[in-house]
Amino acid sequence: MNVIYSKNFNIELGLLNYLHPFDGTKFRAIYDALSQKPNIQFVEPLSPVSMEVVDEFLSGVMRHRVRNKNGVLQALEVPRIPFIGFSYLDRKILTPMRWGVAATLLGAESALSHDDIYWNLSGGYHHAMPQNMEGFCIYNDIGICHQQLVKRGLLSAEDKVLIIDTDAHHGNGNAYTFMDNDRVTLLDIYNAGIYPMSSYTRDRVDIPVPLPPGSEGEHYLQKYSEALGKLASDYRLAFVVAGTDVLTSDKLGGLCLTTEDVIEREKLTLQALSDRSIPAVFLGGGGYSSGSADSVIAAISACSELLPSAGSPVQEVLSH
Repeated sequence: MNVIYSKNFNIELGLLNYLHPFDGTKFRAIYDALSQKPNIQFVEPLSPVSMEVVDEFLSGVMRHRVRNKNGVLQALEVPRIPFIGFSYLDRKILTPMRWGVAATLLGAESALSHDDIYWNLSGGYHHAMPQNMEGFCIYNDIGICHQQLVKRGLLSAEDKVLIIDTDAHHGNGNAYTFMDNDRVTLLDIYNAGIYPMSSYTRDRVDIPVPLPPGSEGEHYLQKYSEALGKLASDYRLAFVVAGTDVLTSDKLGGLCLTTEDVIEREKLTLQALSDRSIPAVFLGGGGYSSGSADSVIAAISACSELLPSAGSPVQEVLSH
């Protein structure tokens, strides 16, 4: 299993960490737990994605908003803090997110080059879009990645791409980003009773699996397995938003899955991709409970046993 990690993913704010439910340092905990496993190969990007690349994706207005303190705080859903400036937010929060975007780019390019599966511990910012940032998501890493892959000739505009979103929240940012792109197929399984409730982005999803709040693992996995069965086999690349906010312990996701359910979900995903020979990059997505890191560790450990041992380290690393 090829896992992408950088120490720069971690968001360390000291006492300010308590202002937000997301554990910004869980990436280190996951790495520490997996680093001694012989069948896991770690790779990392050399640098965060540049703001020039980000700006190519954003609308004109958004290029200014992502550099505005109050706009960023609103998107992160934390109160305005008078004594904190934008430079602090950029260094402590936005730069780690740009490392996450760079990791998605690295994972996608590597998956295409090696016809393999890569797992980015970060990324999966599925509420961001070219015109907006919201829901703790500043940069839409899948949208930025797709744009750059086409620009660099690694994908053509006609290549079919798959986005599988198993985060508890509907991926409205991905749906909006690819609203008019019929070469991108979206499979989205989500809690239908929580944010975001926008019907026009839910209508964009090709294979929707809306679930009632409180859905448990057996129902979730049955519906998800049925949805996976509807996938075609001619996708050039897949992105998987593998959020762990589906756990019962997660107060924001509103679903009732166990760690064992998450493991089974990822196995189902891997099997579906393998059956269709689709290279893919998994992304961290949401996860706001104390059990999030443990579930990721357990899922990657279990999935690594299903894949061939990771080969030699990736030799060509993207420079962003």
